[in-house]
Amino acid sequence: MDENELLEKGYKKYTGKEIDVFFNKDLCIHSARCVRGNRQVFNVNKKPWIFPDGEPDANKLTKLIDTCPNGALKYIKK
Repeated sequence: MDENELLEKGYKKYTGKEIDVFFNKDLCIHSARCVRGNRQVFNVNKKPWIFPDGEPDANKLTKLIDTCPNGALKYIKK
């Protein structure tokens, strides 16, 4: 799925240097795997709550995003 498709499906884009993270609040079931997995990237107490550059290793971030149980989180590597 490309960026335009994600945006059309209701995902919001959070831009990083090496990776862009996309989040769809309507799909989220609040499993909190993202927040528990990396609070430098996913922090509900900050605005914006997703900061892709909080994890310097894009591969670690993609592995965490892949654990999202319902696809509310997606990514596109640059």
